[in-house]
Amino acid sequence: MDHFADRLRAAPQSRLQRGAAAEALALARELASWTQRLEEPGTDPREMPDAGMFAAADQITVAGHDLALVLESEEEVAEALRLVEEAQKRAGV
Repeated sequence: MDHFADRLRAAPQSRLQRGAAAEALALARELASWTQRLEEPGTDPREMPDAGMFAAADQITVAGHDLALVLESEEEVAEALRLVEEAQKRAGV
């Protein structure tokens, strides 16, 4: 996740505009939602706001670190890593 965030920070604005930032925001929202479901079962997760393409790297960093604190099994960690890897591939960074 940190690698993906670093790649986004280094990406040109044109790549962010072509979908890399949107892909990162979608990942950040998914990770944040997962964290909220674990921390607050039975409540509806709140959606992470779109803070703009230049904030997408920070959003996945925060969401990923928050999730890492609440994951309880190696299988969950592996699933989270798979999500990050797939999002990075789709983002093209």
